[in-house]
Amino acid sequence: MNLAVFSTQPYERPFLDAARPCHPATASLALRYYDSALTPATVALAQGCEAVCVFVNDVLDAAVLAALHALGVRAVLLRCAGFNNVDLYAAASLGLFVARVPAYAPEAVAEHALALVQTLNRHTHRAYARVREGNFSLDGLQGMTLHGKTVGLIGLGRIGVATARIFHGIGCRVLGCDPQPDPAFAAYGRLVGLAELLPEAHIVSLHCPLNDATRHMIDEAALAQMRPGAMLVNASRGALVDTLAVIAALKSRRLGALAIDVYEQESALFFRDRSADIIDDDVFQRLMTFPNVLVTGHQGFLTVEALAEIAAITFANLASFLQGEACPNALSGSPLS
Repeated sequence: MNLAVFSTQPYERPFLDAARPCHPATASLALRYYDSALTPATVALAQGCEAVCVFVNDVLDAAVLAALHALGVRAVLLRCAGFNNVDLYAAASLGLFVARVPAYAPEAVAEHALALVQTLNRHTHRAYARVREGNFSLDGLQGMTLHGKTVGLIGLGRIGVATARIFHGIGCRVLGCDPQPDPAFAAYGRLVGLAELLPEAHIVSLHCPLNDATRHMIDEAALAQMRPGAMLVNASRGALVDTLAVIAALKSRRLGALAIDVYEQESALFFRDRSADIIDDDVFQRLMTFPNVLVTGHQGFLTVEALAEIAAITFANLASFLQGEACPNALSGSPLS
């Protein structure tokens, strides 16, 4: 059996290679690694494969899924938690098996969110650049003490709870908003509505999935409700934020700072070296002009532990499919958001 792995990065391959032989059903599997993303233009690369393995920015709409099915693909493995890029209705109608990695090392993303906050708050990235140039001036590097500040978390799944645990541990007051919160959150903060969270939080951090209800949830109206000068952090999905509204809030000084590990149009930019390219995304370029904006390239998950867990669960999902067993991580039909 052959498995086509799309959007493969060099750091992933050792973990996937190591996890493949851990299940008898997948031990003899042949892996075909492709650097390119799965799109209508690259779907033919899955010729001769019974399964494909994809990542967050691969295209799995009805047309691509139909093309995969026509090539003989019967299983789609997501090596990520989010599935907003998959038309699950189309997959179900084709009889395709689709499974994800619902939660992997949630502390990895939570710790990255803290790193973004600390870097932007204490200006350590600017201080590092100054010292490298022999400039030891501290002017403009003042931040705020996080102890005693209010952190608002939108999304209280495993990652949200891990983030709450961290901020609670450093002495922050933690508020959380989620229609179905993990019960574990109660040990670290107070559950409130969005209308209460936004005006009270010094830092608002997003940890929710992308769907029709959450797309552009941080828009002009939400930004107007936030505490003046607050920091917004997004380490979840780019389209949770209306980027043009955020730019306007930054320009008006209503929003004090922005830290993002994701971007709505990131598929054209992230996971590749673009340093020699002209980036013609004017919205992204406008974001990069603000000194109070910090952007990382969707690396919140990037720890050794998380990569190992992603690979292990991915092959466990495939083994369940091959052996005809129930898979707890399988996805049923729902609309592509």
